[in-house]
Amino acid sequence: MAALPVRRSGRNTSLVNPTHEFEDIYDRMGQLMNFAFGDMARAEMPWVPLADLSETEDTYVVKVELPGVGKDQIDVQLQDRELVISGEIPEQEQNGQNGGRRRHRSTRRTGRFEFRAWLPGDVNADAVQGELTDGVLTLTIPKSEAAKPRKIEIKS
Repeated sequence: MAALPVRRSGRNTSLVNPTHEFEDIYDRMGQLMNFAFGDMARAEMPWVPLADLSETEDTYVVKVELPGVGKDQIDVQLQDRELVISGEIPEQEQNGQNGGRRRHRSTRRTGRFEFRAWLPGDVNADAVQGELTDGVLTLTIPKSEAAKPRKIEIKS
């Protein structure tokens, strides 16, 4: 088995996981495309919401920032270890619901969004819990028994 590369910065030393590096590059490229091409990029490819993926001993926890999005606008799919969170935020009509006001500036994200992540280990997909509070979607994804760490006793 090949050793993972090590990244050193100052006093901190950490292992580099190539999978995470590629996911970060994909997310950054999506954000750059949205920033650089504006509406053209939105029409062709979804934007990537900000998110955190963390791990406890028993679960993976994913927090995705989706301000102003209702739970009926979000689709969550989990197949094997791939998590896909997607949906769409419709653009507000210019002269419809806002009483005929003209919009001078809008920096709010609209259109299709998609967050993809590969979870580091096997999961129990039947026990996933999701909660949308204050514009943050929190998914708690239990690890499968095979993915949980085990303490090994050493006999003398």
